[in-house]
Amino acid sequence: MRGVTAARGFVAGAIAAGIKGGSVLDLALVDAGAPVVSAAVFTTSRAPAAPVVIGRQRAMRGTLRAVLLNSGCANAATGDEGIAAVRRTTEELAMRLGCEADDILPCSTGPIGPQLPVEAVLASIDRLVASRTDQGGGAAAVAIMTTDTVPKQTHRAGDGFIVGGMAKGAGMLRPDMATMLSVVTTDAIVETDVLAEALQGAVDVSFNSLNVDGCMSTNDTVVALASGASGVRPTGDSFERLLTEVCVDLALQMARDAEGASRVVTISVGGAADDATARVAGKAVADSALVRSSFYGGDPNWGRIIAAMGASGVVFDPGEVEIRYGGTPMASGGVGVGRMDPIVGDFEVEVSIGRGRGTARVVTTDLTPEYVLFNGAPS
Repeated sequence: MRGVTAARGFVAGAIAAGIKGGSVLDLALVDAGAPVVSAAVFTTSRAPAAPVVIGRQRAMRGTLRAVLLNSGCANAATGDEGIAAVRRTTEELAMRLGCEADDILPCSTGPIGPQLPVEAVLASIDRLVASRTDQGGGAAAVAIMTTDTVPKQTHRAGDGFIVGGMAKGAGMLRPDMATMLSVVTTDAIVETDVLAEALQGAVDVSFNSLNVDGCMSTNDTVVALASGASGVRPTGDSFERLLTEVCVDLALQMARDAEGASRVVTISVGGAADDATARVAGKAVADSALVRSSFYGGDPNWGRIIAAMGASGVVFDPGEVEIRYGGTPMASGGVGVGRMDPIVGDFEVEVSIGRGRGTARVVTTDLTPEYVLFNGAPS
């Protein structure tokens, strides 16, 4: 699986820069070779990390050449020194690539608070540039891992064009986005506004519909780059469909690798006034520690789902609620209609809250003792 280098026109590489210590890969580069059409989506946190502050400014131009990513340090809550670190590292990389610093999008992930070891990164830039190959997507996906246990990458082939991508994320996963970074590439010919709209739509039904622990991060970044190297301009909705498939695949990989999780649960909401309302209801269910604790035991405790939606602010008639666990009816007309044994493995909860046409799918996991133990340990 080549991930971000599956699409033509892209190379990637990764090295151990010493941010994490030892020989662990922790610095990655995805390079289009020249400025190309781009779009990005960032965390909505009011305490954004330094790379997000700079990244937002650079993404507004609609073109980028490369993405510089590090793990082992979030460079968040680092003040002016953190901003200076982003500028110094991307300026040094720009000199090596022969482009402007504004052509490079910075991304960081890791513990919040420590300063980025700038000198170690600067001393590693030449090795990073030399590591680039059209097979380097796998190494790049490994280099951005933090608490992930496996790298996350995928690609889809369209009619003459390819969409590929990589992501990291296993904890602090809560819309909007998560403790996640993702780079998506395509060799399709697309305009900036088309790419931006397609990316936002894909993020809404993938990363923004994933909730593992209800915690939003300071560093979330999803960036898409379009090289146009295929010479193909997709027709209809084929590009947006493939981009969405890639993002959904990556989001599901994140859910399966979530910290301490033992099962993935899909919450499908229907009957809402509109899709946005359905998503709010679904997110409220996934936010509930009580609901997710019942998922851990495989307990079809549908009453907790109604309680969570009732506190969400969504307007609905409890007397119209229908709930199914793994296809088995558990509530109809807002009251219980059956019992079932504890569920084994992953499952889906289907919830209908009325007669509207709005629908949404939210992916979450169970809340386990292992999650608490993992996150209770010093980071």
